[in-house]
Amino acid sequence: MSTPTVPVQTDAPPVPLHGGLRLLRNLVPYVLALVLAFLVSGVVMAVLGYDAVGAFTTILSTSFKTTFGFTETLTKWVTVVLLALAFTIPLAVGRFNIGGEGQLLVGGTAAAGVGIVYADLPAALLLPMVLLAGVLAGLVWAGIAALLMSRFGVNEILSTVLLNFVSFQVLDYAATEVWADPAAGVAATQTVGESAELPVLGGPPGVHAGILLAVAVSLASIVVTRRTAAGFELRAAGTNPRAAAINGIRVGRVAVVALVVGGALAGLAGAIEVSGVHGRAIEGMQANYLLLGIIVGLIARGNALWVPVVAFGISILEVGASSMQRTVGVPAEMVLIIEALILIFLLLSDVIAGRIARRAVA
Repeated sequence: MSTPTVPVQTDAPPVPLHGGLRLLRNLVPYVLALVLAFLVSGVVMAVLGYDAVGAFTTILSTSFKTTFGFTETLTKWVTVVLLALAFTIPLAVGRFNIGGEGQLLVGGTAAAGVGIVYADLPAALLLPMVLLAGVLAGLVWAGIAALLMSRFGVNEILSTVLLNFVSFQVLDYAATEVWADPAAGVAATQTVGESAELPVLGGPPGVHAGILLAVAVSLASIVVTRRTAAGFELRAAGTNPRAAAINGIRVGRVAVVALVVGGALAGLAGAIEVSGVHGRAIEGMQANYLLLGIIVGLIARGNALWVPVVAFGISILEVGASSMQRTVGVPAEMVLIIEALILIFLLLSDVIAGRIARRAVA
């Protein structure tokens, strides 16, 4: 008599990962990319004759060693996270907003203009007007690119980049012709009224209240993109535009809205720079925020949930860069190399993971 055998199922579905394991799986590529980036940059610094250990210690400790360092990190984070979201939200629908720099500048210029012209108004009225002016200016500036994209098929990368150069002239005209301050020593507008300045939280040095706006915007972006119908349409239009259109999603309109929202956030960043940091619109206030916003958006892989976290890490590196140059003598540009290496190794991890998955299926 033969013994019955139990059939073995070879194509059983994979066991779903629990929340902790899923989080760990998502964190591993970031940790590896970070470690490899520091190792490679450390080798480069050592070959050039610099103290790599001292440089890394300075970078990672500056933001937490003193109150001033931590305040500078939070102040940097506000603008970085807003510019990163300005890039990430259009990216979700497959559009590239490379105009965050210009949108920040026109937003800051508009905010400064309102703060100067209506300087006598009370803070309860003037401060919201200043912030709203920045938002609307950034929205309009991105709206130009969105209109060219939707009506005439102009690539948004080209239009947003070119609009950046126009924004330089807008700020220069306002700072040298309309509201010029000859005593500033650089191309800068007059200072805004005291009622237009953001209050400082805590004692000196303290961080301006713009951080509350940045936190609110970050949370709203996470909720909208992950928990609402609008966020679903955004992701669907970016993942498969053809399937989204078949199911009734107006892909073109979604792309326009995403680009305009990104411009509004960059304009808000410009208004905060004016009312919370400089007290005026000043040439060069955009610094390298456009590049940092793109880097953060790409490292976060377009996920609004990770953007604030990655932006904080990049802010730590940026604040530590200047301190590293003063104390150890390593050029501050080395931090840009570290950031680029993090992105490169993260992208390589995606390539390797994709190949492993294809071999497993085969």
